[in-house]
Amino acid sequence: MGILEGKTAIITGASSGIGRAAAQLFSQQGAALVLNARGHDALEQVGQLIESQGGRVCLVAGDVVSEAVQHQLVSAAMEMFGGLDIALNNAGTTGSLKPLAEIPVNDWQQTLATNLTAAFLGSRSQIPAMLARGGGSIIFTSSFVGTSVGLPGMAAYGAAKAGLMGLVKGITADYGSQNIRANALMPGGVDTGMAGDEDQKKWAAGLHAMKRIARPDEIAQAALFLASSASSFVTGSALFADGGNSAVK
Repeated sequence: MGILEGKTAIITGASSGIGRAAAQLFSQQGAALVLNARGHDALEQVGQLIESQGGRVCLVAGDVVSEAVQHQLVSAAMEMFGGLDIALNNAGTTGSLKPLAEIPVNDWQQTLATNLTAAFLGSRSQIPAMLARGGGSIIFTSSFVGTSVGLPGMAAYGAAKAGLMGLVKGITADYGSQNIRANALMPGGVDTGMAGDEDQKKWAAGLHAMKRIARPDEIAQAALFLASSASSFVTGSALFADGGNSAVK
């Protein structure tokens, strides 16, 4: 039996990168999954892969900035699998890669909406369902950008990702006594589509003590720890899975 046997998890941004790796790992560990991404075709591919490996999965395509989509994710967990225990709020975007004074207001708002407001909307829908189960684990994919360093052209992204830690602490203060755990996962550079070309990946690798960027499955393993009972007394925390990035600045 897997360590998530009998649990149901929502994972957003599940069609690629960390979300896709987490979906495969959580399924292997026994969780039933409700998966979300904006692109239906890519999401369908992940769903078919998990089903081919014997997993249980429900797909909800749509934008996480939509309240209706967030409610639909929770409703699917309740109706298809009987409840909700885990949420990996992972969807995000880098937004405009421009110096702060050159960022259009609409771009700033969209970057904060996708990275931060969507996390609020998600957790607001997820918490009542978790309370009905007697508790649960909410995980937000944050970043070393905005929390341990600033990078050129990433002020909006960094501000949004830093804001997730305030959300984590607020949820902990409000619901910790009711067995709702909230934590932020802080990856360093990860070999995903957001990492850029090979030159950019090589540059990013040099920021880390380990002199490489992570594989998505390495970050998924850290998310699994936060999702599972192995972290039963961990809440309100930031887990750096960043190859020593934050330690060597």
